[in-house]
Amino acid sequence: MPTPELTSSPIARAETRHRRTARLRDYLSLARFDHATKHVFVIPGLILAYALREPSLLDAPPRIVIGFVVAIAIASANYIINEWLDREFDAHHPSKHHRTAVSLQLSPGLVYLQYTVFAAFGLILAATLGPAFFAVSAVFLISGLVYNVRPLRSKDRPFLDVISESVNNPIRLTLGWLMMDPSSMPPASLLLAYWAGGAFLMGSKRLSEYRDITALVGLETLTRYRKSFAGYTAESLVVSCLVYAMLSSFFLGVFLIKYRVEYILAFPFIAGLFGCYLWLSMLRDSIAQRPERMFRSRRLMTTLGITVGVLLSLSFIDLPSLASLTNRSFTPVDMLPRHAK
Repeated sequence: MPTPELTSSPIARAETRHRRTARLRDYLSLARFDHATKHVFVIPGLILAYALREPSLLDAPPRIVIGFVVAIAIASANYIINEWLDREFDAHHPSKHHRTAVSLQLSPGLVYLQYTVFAAFGLILAATLGPAFFAVSAVFLISGLVYNVRPLRSKDRPFLDVISESVNNPIRLTLGWLMMDPSSMPPASLLLAYWAGGAFLMGSKRLSEYRDITALVGLETLTRYRKSFAGYTAESLVVSCLVYAMLSSFFLGVFLIKYRVEYILAFPFIAGLFGCYLWLSMLRDSIAQRPERMFRSRRLMTTLGITVGVLLSLSFIDLPSLASLTNRSFTPVDMLPRHAK
């Protein structure tokens, strides 16, 4: 029988009248294999580990293949528990009320079995890539429980929801790094930059949802979909995006200067990428609400392609003259033009 929360929305009532029993393919849809594009955040870890550590590539191909399978399996486990536990809340969302867990009758036992199978499969495979890769994979799985499962359920708390969801970004980066170089971990400055950058993406997503859904069905329905929105305003979300972007830029600057100063030349392109994504989040029905579809934006993909191309080039081009940027230097007053004194 549908829960009171599920039937309190007009959208939900229309859906529950036509609910049918789920089939195998419906259960598999909970794993959201179409969200595999999000694992693009693993790739910088691969590239940077190779550029900065120059590890042996003898066993890299099988490690990379297994690593990506692990990332997909654990992410799918997180998606399964996410959709199942969010079914009552997704019923209030203008588009998410079509999700399988909302519109179809599912067996709780089969859902939890499916979650267990994906999680166990991912962790068993992760163990074959070493203890460090297994530990990070376990953290990836635990982050999904913290985000979705009561009593913690961090997604219901303003700002903490963004911070806890975006931790997936440095986790994915670390998985990519360990696929290439299992003997070391990524620099803390890089992980923090990636984390703050992910928070910027998730904050932009919240901003887009807040603007669109509030205009469409009102703030009350929006907070039924996600409790954290009760603590947000459009202004606070914009400010948070600015703060996340500044933090990401700061930690990124530390990483660039400390580990490969040539990357400094890519900073204007990275800033342009931030700006492009924030601009997209301001559009109606923005892809920022569905990051898995970000590849549909030509402007974003062009900006991303240029940025990645510049970073790749600078990974293998040495510019010794830039080393002076890390040294202290002051211009003596006597060297200034006379009219400038």
